[in-house]
Amino acid sequence: MALCAVAQALVTFHLIDANPVPEVLGLLFTSTLGIYNFSILLSKPKYPQKSPYRRVRWFFSHYRLMVTFTIVSLLTLVPLFFMISTQSRVLLIFLSILSFCYSLPLFSLGNQKFGLRNIPGLKPFLITVVWTLSCVLLPIFEAQDNHITDISMRDIAILIAKRFLLIGALTVPFDIRDLFQDRQMGLKTIPVAWGEKNAYLFCQFLLGGYIILLFLFRHNGFNADFFALTLTAVLTGWLIVKSTWEKNEYYYFFYLDGVLILQYVMLVAFSIIF
Repeated sequence: MALCAVAQALVTFHLIDANPVPEVLGLLFTSTLGIYNFSILLSKPKYPQKSPYRRVRWFFSHYRLMVTFTIVSLLTLVPLFFMISTQSRVLLIFLSILSFCYSLPLFSLGNQKFGLRNIPGLKPFLITVVWTLSCVLLPIFEAQDNHITDISMRDIAILIAKRFLLIGALTVPFDIRDLFQDRQMGLKTIPVAWGEKNAYLFCQFLLGGYIILLFLFRHNGFNADFFALTLTAVLTGWLIVKSTWEKNEYYYFFYLDGVLILQYVMLVAFSIIF
């Protein structure tokens, strides 16, 4: 996931014709690694080695190593934080608060404590917002602060909107995977509220909107970037349709999340070919 965050920042730098800013890539890598590990540590089951999820069993069988990675990655954020612009710091603080509140059990209902991730319908929205703002606005802020790009507010809005649609489409299959568990727990996710088939159709609708915005971005029309990202979006739509609840968990964490890395690979490949 940390590599996915870096890849998405590189996609943004590519689309705004700016050279990558190393501090941004370092921040996204270490913060994503730290937050995701922190979230897993907080949700440690009573008997992790009996968990039905292979990644959970692996994580807690390497507990000390993962704790070390988490601490080191979060500490690395400190010097990087002071190497970016003021507006990027404000954005990073806001996103950090959202990320920690997502995992921390800050609220209570009766004897049960819960975080923002447990509020019905809020989990995919928060994930989408944090990923979109961090991988789009942070690169734009730093590129503008270093005077290495010039992008209009219209194109910034389109860039945010289309990334929001893409990330949003990728979050729904994870709820489809947990459909039966969420239904039993009474969580009102999109698949639970609308049904599995309608959830798949909703994802395709989001991807359709994403492709339309690709065409509108910077008035570029049918250029190499459009075809590279459209091809990736079509592949994403196919992977989402195939992501039935019976799939191995690594189908989601390798193939679906891997789309975020594939996007940048396709952009580079198409720019070389065309």
